[in-house]
Amino acid sequence: MTRPRAIRGDDLRRALAQEAARLMFEHGVDDYGFAKRKAAERLGAGEYAVLPKNSEIDAALAEYQRLFAADTHAETLAEQRRAALDAMQLLEEFEPRLVGPVLTGTATPHQEISLHVFSDSAEAVSIKLLDDHIQYRIAEHRVKMNTDRVLQYPAIQFTVFDCPVDATVFPRDGIRQAPLSPTDGKPMRRAAAAEVRTLLETAPKEPIY
Repeated sequence: MTRPRAIRGDDLRRALAQEAARLMFEHGVDDYGFAKRKAAERLGAGEYAVLPKNSEIDAALAEYQRLFAADTHAETLAEQRRAALDAMQLLEEFEPRLVGPVLTGTATPHQEISLHVFSDSAEAVSIKLLDDHIQYRIAEHRVKMNTDRVLQYPAIQFTVFDCPVDATVFPRDGIRQAPLSPTDGKPMRRAAAAEVRTLLETAPKEPIY
């Protein structure tokens, strides 16, 4: 009697991951928790349903892109990576690193470009943008460095070729330790400009991890 219930539970969890992925791709939802809750509401899942992990949603998102948006996804991702390179060249003195879905390949059409930049003064980053006549706004992000430590860092948000960019400003020595990824809890992958150029040149069709 227990096995059928377990199978139904697995099926529901898979369906929730797929619906959350659809919401992220089609509606620009970028918060895993919100996507899970909205998917559970749409599918009528009970309060005791086991929700999918963020990594399961990412896998479902990659599958959705392969099935329903293969051609447009590749083109959009290339545009986002080119915009990321432009932003990284603009902030070159702050050793920018590309992170997140634009790097891994699961970015949606609505995805912002996430950068990590390194300076002991966030004001220096904003002054650089001012010097280049680029409008920006200041934000703050809570960043999980390990299982016990969450820190708050400033972020500079601006636009490059109509692509939104969010650059979290870490101290100079923050380049030595990447924060944990919200997807799988492992240290975030960071890519310098040279690697992003390589990604554009090789144009991988599958997400990279």
